[in-house]
Amino acid sequence: QVQLVESGGGLVQAGGSLRLSCAASGRTFIGNYAMGWFRQAPGKEREFVAAISRSGGVTGNADSVKGRFTISRDNAKNTVYLQMNSLKPEDTATYYCAGVVRLVGFGYRENDYSYWGQGTQVTVSS
Repeated sequence: QVQLVESGGGLVQAGGSLRLSCAASGRTFIGNYAMGWFRQAPGKEREFVAAISRSGGVTGNADSVKGRFTISRDNAKNTVYLQMNSLKPEDTATYYCAGVVRLVGFGYRENDYSYWGQGTQVTVSS
């Protein structure tokens, strides 16, 4: 069973930064997985934020976070990160990491991923 655990959420003022982490537990080697970050704000559908190929060589971001958020991974630490800078109130949401066994690339849709974490709350005050 693949378990993904997010951490690093919290309350931050607009313009501030946070770094989210997603750690794989147990025998899961995260290096076999393409990984993504999604978010869901109250009353809205879950949306794609960023993703990274299993090697880390290819990444992609939603237009709404380009230039502000950076996804990275450390397979030796079995962890994927989302560095969030210049945060805005509209970034307030529950952030989820997701993974899927995939040889190349990554997906942009929820259905492209097989495993999900429980989410971590990010609140940006104005």
